[in-house]
Amino acid sequence: MSHPAKRAVQGFTLIEVLIVIGIIAILAAIVIVAINPARQFAQANNTTRVANVNTILNAIGQNMADNKGVFGGACAAVTLPTTAADIGTASGLVDLTCLTPTYVTAIPTDPTGGTAADTKYKVQVDANGRIAVSAPSAQLSENITVTR
Repeated sequence: MSHPAKRAVQGFTLIEVLIVIGIIAILAAIVIVAINPARQFAQANNTTRVANVNTILNAIGQNMADNKGVFGGACAAVTLPTTAADIGTASGLVDLTCLTPTYVTAIPTDPTGGTAADTKYKVQVDANGRIAVSAPSAQLSENITVTR
C-alpha cells in the first residue's frame, strides 16, 4: 500500500509575511498622522503663549488699577509705546520688571527662545488707551494678541 504524500506545514509563506508587514505599516502611518507630535508641541507652545500674554496684560492692568488708571507707581519711569515694541531688559526694549514681584513673580518668556533680555512678546497702547500684548512667534500660523 502506498500512502499519499503528506505535506508538512512548517511556517508562513513569503506573501503572507509581506501582507502582514504591509498592514502594520499602514496602521502605523495612520497612528502617526493622527498623533502628529510636531503639531502637538506647537499647540502646547501656543497655549503657553496665550497664558503668558494674559499674565503680562493682567499685571499691567493691576498696576493701572492701583494707580487710578495710569500706568505708574513703581513703573512711572516706563512709557508704554504707541507702536508694538518688544518686552525685555535689553537696551531699547520695554522693561516691565517694575511689575515684579508685586503683580507677577517674573515676566514670562516665549517657550521657544524667549529670555529676560528679550521675552519675544510685544506691547503697545493705542490712541484710546487700550493695551495690547502679542506673541509674534506663535506657531501654526496663529495670531496671538490680547487687548484690554
